[in-house]
Amino acid sequence: MQRTLMKGLLSFSILWLLKEGDMNGQQLADQLLKRRGKRPTPGTLYPALRELRERGLVNMQKRGRNTIYSLSPEGRRTVFEFAGYLCEAFHDVFAESMSRT
Repeated sequence: MQRTLMKGLLSFSILWLLKEGDMNGQQLADQLLKRRGKRPTPGTLYPALRELRERGLVNMQKRGRNTIYSLSPEGRRTVFEFAGYLCEAFHDVFAESMSRT
């Protein structure tokens, strides 16, 4: 269960970061380190990106030696839809945790 949940959270985190703009894998890893306190390994990050591409949520483009990832229109819709779901489903968790700080 935890592995599946963490995989889902990684995918959501990638989509959330890409809503701000296009990034390469290194930039995504750096941003994930800042947000989550742990840098994903290439063996974790790139399979997640591949799955997101296969689902039509992320586009990939080669620019010289860099591979740049961006949200597809479906990815943009999905990230906001899922964010809304998280807020609705866990609003009580967020509210309680905020009141304890």
